[in-house]
Amino acid sequence: MDITEIPVEGYERVVRGQDAESGLHAIIAVHDTTLGPGLGGMRMLPYATEDEALTDVLRLSRGMTFKSAVADTGLGGGKSVVIGDPATAKSEALFRAMGRFIDAVGGKYITAQDMNIGNPDLEVVAQETRWVTGLDRDQGGSGNPSPSTAYGCVIGIEATLQEAFGSPSCQDRTVLIQGVGAVGGRMAELLKERGARVLVCDLYEERARELADRLGLECVADAGHEELACDVYAPCARGATLNDDTIPRLGCRVVAGCANNQLAEPHHGQALRERGILYAPDYVINAGGIINVSRELLPGGYDEAAAMEKIEGIRDNLAQVYEIARTEGVPTHEAARLLAERRLEAGRSAQA
Repeated sequence: MDITEIPVEGYERVVRGQDAESGLHAIIAVHDTTLGPGLGGMRMLPYATEDEALTDVLRLSRGMTFKSAVADTGLGGGKSVVIGDPATAKSEALFRAMGRFIDAVGGKYITAQDMNIGNPDLEVVAQETRWVTGLDRDQGGSGNPSPSTAYGCVIGIEATLQEAFGSPSCQDRTVLIQGVGAVGGRMAELLKERGARVLVCDLYEERARELADRLGLECVADAGHEELACDVYAPCARGATLNDDTIPRLGCRVVAGCANNQLAEPHHGQALRERGILYAPDYVINAGGIINVSRELLPGGYDEAAAMEKIEGIRDNLAQVYEIARTEGVPTHEAARLLAERRLEAGRSAQA
């Protein structure tokens, strides 16, 4: 295993791991461990270049620092990416090598599921390191984090409805969900149970249509979906979907979804504010999964009831974000950053 340090200003540690025998080519980024070890998922994508992978892991690990700070998980921010096609490059040897790579970071980084990485992959990783969360319940973990992420997002939608309309009720509110995978699909189900009118769309139309038929929802075309009139628009797939092209066409009053990095650029938060659209910052509303797996690290192990109670705190965290935005006259994404940085600073002061 060849492990190389990549110096990056503002990050505690960024390392490249390469293993010729297994074909592993991966990067681990630890952004900030002021509040605890950096926890963040592992993703596997066929990045065109290492620079593209590095950009992704740096952005994601920094986001995990803010997510954990706002969610008060007692953890810091980290992330890992594996460069390769998940359809063809996965192997036991590769994930064993990844486990050794994670272990070499010495507990400063703890991994979990992310894009194209599931429990079977993590089980192999765990054969080489103990710094793994989100394993199945029968292995002492908390299981798939997707239901927890979905539940937290619905709690966040209710908090955002309270801010926008003066009531948290989803009854008769129209919610448009783009991307109905493991998280978006569960959100649709929970919102339907709460009396919302739920519209769904997906790049893979059959997936949206199957869900709509099963739950009695309305399936709409993915192309141009941003323009549909709705109370809440929930982006639940890839990031950067709030951009110069889409924001002028949005037909919603609220944006509150589970996708990471929804703003293509920071100034798009201000663009939403200028249009009178209330934005629930992604790393605040989608923290349910990280909150859930963080409970595995407490003395005594995972407690589902305690985890669900902690996820309820997303409601209060968003309320604080909206209060900062109102009182300080800033967009909500900036208010979320301020809240995270104040909690990080409090952590640093406590350690001084």
